[in-house]
Amino acid sequence: MTFRTLDDADLSGKRALVRVDLNVPMADGQVSDDTRLRAVVPTIAKLAKEGAKVVLLAHFDRPKGKVVPEMSLKPIAPALAEVLGAPVAFAADCVGEVAASAIATMKPGDVLLLENVRFHPGEEKNDPDFAKALAANGDLYVNDAFSAAHRAHASTEGIARMLPAYAGEQMRRELEMLEAALGKPKRPVLGIVGGSKVSTKLDLLNNLVKKLDRLAIGGGMANTFLAAQGVDVGASLCEHDLADTAREIMASAKAAGCELLLPIDVVVAQEVKPGVAANVRDLADIQGADRILDAGPKTLAKLIAAIDGSATLIWNGPLGVFEVPPFDKATVEAALHAAERAKAGKLVAVAGGGDTVAALNVAGVADDFTFVSTAGGAFLEWMEGKELPGVAALAI
Repeated sequence: MTFRTLDDADLSGKRALVRVDLNVPMADGQVSDDTRLRAVVPTIAKLAKEGAKVVLLAHFDRPKGKVVPEMSLKPIAPALAEVLGAPVAFAADCVGEVAASAIATMKPGDVLLLENVRFHPGEEKNDPDFAKALAANGDLYVNDAFSAAHRAHASTEGIARMLPAYAGEQMRRELEMLEAALGKPKRPVLGIVGGSKVSTKLDLLNNLVKKLDRLAIGGGMANTFLAAQGVDVGASLCEHDLADTAREIMASAKAAGCELLLPIDVVVAQEVKPGVAANVRDLADIQGADRILDAGPKTLAKLIAAIDGSATLIWNGPLGVFEVPPFDKATVEAALHAAERAKAGKLVAVAGGGDTVAALNVAGVADDFTFVSTAGGAFLEWMEGKELPGVAALAI
């Protein structure tokens, strides 16, 4: 897919409506994690430097089309200004006279944040009239919110059909790296997919086995595949009713020439709490009261060898209950090794999804991966091979 970037745009003096993701965590009225704020800085800075009037569109939480004061974007404006190193004005509505008046006073290079687009029911309904009201305040549209691109909303899809539309700098990097990971990757390509349940990642697994050379499955979802092969997984989390589905995915992988890497040994305990007595078991030795909580050392060694034999890695989901030591070992060790290879220029390592980002942060290697997507649902749907409305609307 080809799309317009800001390199293609005449920006001087133009009102640039920029869809950004400012749906950040808050604590006591303050932004507690500014990752998403920092992600939008390159686009805002580029627009401001080239003399555009930068008008930001964003959502916060789920007000469901009603004005909910606790979900106002107003407290985020000063936090964004601090990260940006420049003033950020605020308007108490995203359409109508309030927005129009605030934009009318702007000078080239100014930045203005409009109120939560989801305060209007037309946003999530992708109502053409609401999209038209948004578009009335801009000369061009920039989407820099990949994390919202899987939603066909007025501010992500509708408006892009009404104004010249461009991908922002973060959106461009996201799309370029995802293309490098699955679209036209350097081979061999290894995927790591973890998490608790197969049922939440059926579309993902079915798509990946057709695209990858190897796919390592970890976390609770691996137990379902082991049980489908006749392994007694004891008291572990397992979707026994999906055994046939797991066998179908294994058959699809074999037919597509994708090698599936499942655990060959595991770390077990009888409860999940820090410092609990844990044991390594071969698959044949799992006891009735055992709960599989991490991949074992032989499995980890096999996965590290697979990383060494790959040119590209795409990772979604942890290998164990990484939040509770000692069950973070396999995830952390694999992440450290992948990061080392990426830093050495021997691996294109791309990761995404909330738990995955958290796990890489636990390992302290998020900055060493080639690219880490902060998008949750959009990253997952892209890996599932689905068209993202917000991206499709940018296509030339």
